[in-house]
Amino acid sequence: MTINVGGTYFLGAGSICRIAAAAAVLCTPLLAGGCETSSNTNNPTAVTEGPKDTGSYPNLNIPPPVAAKQLTKEETAAKLAQLKAEQQAQLAKGGRAKPAANTAALNTLARTHGDVALKQIEGKCDPALDPNCN
Repeated sequence: MTINVGGTYFLGAGSICRIAAAAAVLCTPLLAGGCETSSNTNNPTAVTEGPKDTGSYPNLNIPPPVAAKQLTKEETAAKLAQLKAEQQAQLAKGGRAKPAANTAALNTLARTHGDVALKQIEGKCDPALDPNCN
């Protein structure tokens, strides 16, 4: 009995038209979006030419050309030394995170802050807790 009900509802002539109309409405923006052209004039790294069919397979044994000049070992060592010096300077200035002085007060604030904030947001704040409560 369920099969017949489902068959007449989903496979009736009217429902097929509704499904086709819904598919057309939903797919139209997707199809139209593919027709847009975009300009790559603002992107200097955009490829101006697409792939070309050379009629042969690419030779994977030839390394591709480099995009930029590579750092030498001396330049790498110099940059690493500079970063280590800056790290030491930050540590000398007290760059490490210091533990909080009163962790018990912070834990209490963490437990109660959410309820207090919700009361203020919902307009049900307690004037005894918050003098700025309206």
